[in-house]
Amino acid sequence: MKIGVLSDTHLHDANDELPAAVVEQLRGVDMILHAGDITHPSVIDFLETIAPTHAVMGNMDDPHRHGAIPLKKVVEAGAFRIGLIHGWGAPGGIEERVEKEFDDVHCIVYGHTHYPACHHKNGILFFNPGSPTDRRWAPFRSMGVLHVSDELKGEILRV
Repeated sequence: MKIGVLSDTHLHDANDELPAAVVEQLRGVDMILHAGDITHPSVIDFLETIAPTHAVMGNMDDPHRHGAIPLKKVVEAGAFRIGLIHGWGAPGGIEERVEKEFDDVHCIVYGHTHYPACHHKNGILFFNPGSPTDRRWAPFRSMGVLHVSDELKGEILRV
């Protein structure tokens, strides 16, 4: 199974587009995870045309426009449980904060910092795809892919 992972797309209206490189990387995935800061509901509608999409609300998302999107959720992929959350506060300590939100997960996908991360800590894969549209302090724009087989591996992709 191949899972496309996005966060912090920050697209403000239906006329904004994801970079072509992102759309190309998403073609052929089995599932898409979006870790929040979607900012326009049409982004999820578009992603659903590519693959089944799970999303959570970020701090820049309007609850009145994104009412059905939860703050966090657990998604099952093969034998693995993936916690999906946006995150909040300063970048320092974000992984500790989001880890407290989940029990019994193999991976936590989060966003908010715009800075990509893919590493294990406390037996959990922490995965932040970065942002495909806004580097902020990151060295490059990015997205991610989770590869699910008998193990769960993450890959950060420059876009």
